[in-house]
Amino acid sequence: MKIYTKTGDAGETGLWGGQRVSKDALRVHAYGTADECNAAIGVARASGLEAGLDELLGQVQSQLFVVGADLATPGEGGANIPRVGPAEIGFLEAQIDSLESEMEPLKQFILPGGTPAAAHLHLARTICRRAERWAVSLAHEDAISPDVLMYLNRLSDFLFVASRAANARASTPDVPWVSPRLG
Repeated sequence: MKIYTKTGDAGETGLWGGQRVSKDALRVHAYGTADECNAAIGVARASGLEAGLDELLGQVQSQLFVVGADLATPGEGGANIPRVGPAEIGFLEAQIDSLESEMEPLKQFILPGGTPAAAHLHLARTICRRAERWAVSLAHEDAISPDVLMYLNRLSDFLFVASRAANARASTPDVPWVSPRLG
């Protein structure tokens, strides 16, 4: 099977179910940005993480693949397409709670940084927020699962906590933000 199909050469792409849309359609932005977030998580994993956190992020990557498929499937089409739901949202919430229990509570704002993996997880968090914004815009124009919006919202929180956990497990402090007004 060839990787190139030439079907997108005129600036359109196919959604699950066969519908063709412009490559700059809101739906394509939403699932494309979810894919970008997934790739950023992959970079974080390749940057070196403690084994337990790496395994957890692998599970999240698989869930994000489902988010992308969900967003790429308009309406009720694709009966065989997996969809994110309460179980995946609950999984993220449980992981956030578990990771937070390992760390000291935050007492100030932090900057993205510390270990390379933590910095990459902060980047993935910001990409996740962009995916969420695109999904919200899409929801104003077309029906999408409200579970997708909840998942992306929880995922950005999870990625923030995971970045802190990556630093903590590497015995590297978070980078505190210092207000210019205090100097």
